[in-house]
Amino acid sequence: MLEIQNTLVTLDLIERFFCCDLSRCLGQCCIEGDAGAPVTPEEVDLLREVLPEVWEDLSPEARRVIEEQGVSYVDEEGDLVTSIVNGRDCVFTCYAEGGMCLCAIEKAYREGRVEWRKPISCALYPVRLTEYDGFTAVNLHRWKICKCAEVLGRREGLRAYQFLRGPLIDRFGQEWYDELTATAEEYLRQRGAREHR
Repeated sequence: MLEIQNTLVTLDLIERFFCCDLSRCLGQCCIEGDAGAPVTPEEVDLLREVLPEVWEDLSPEARRVIEEQGVSYVDEEGDLVTSIVNGRDCVFTCYAEGGMCLCAIEKAYREGRVEWRKPISCALYPVRLTEYDGFTAVNLHRWKICKCAEVLGRREGLRAYQFLRGPLIDRFGQEWYDELTATAEEYLRQRGAREHR
């Protein structure tokens, strides 16, 4: 682990290559799993705010869930998360031709219909944050559906912290990211020197 300001950052974020390959995974991170995406109370307000703009992009099942329980709920672990359909799909998913899963909020953002892109936990994925008293743990979640992203990242020479530059800056700030980058580059330089001894 690396200590960057008030965070503890896993070495996986620096060592692992990563670049989302939507053409291969088809956005499975929005539909796999047993709970919705982690959200803050402030983000729940934003979800409600953008809802009218994305409503027509949502499935009838998602609309029904939202009407019955709202845009979010507290899961079994006590975390506030987006509501899900049939125990898996985030209610804010929509589908493109070929079965690719998209975030309806991000789609609306790219089309200029809303000003908010999506919850930070979604933008940061595969990074997962855990808040502790006085610091935040920054971990890299690894699972089989993202294997193609690791392959593409290696081919492109793009490490996870580089791929997630924008969301990491959004969450922690430019100064934090600059410190992470400097630390990462030094760590990789030293590791490379050790491996060539």
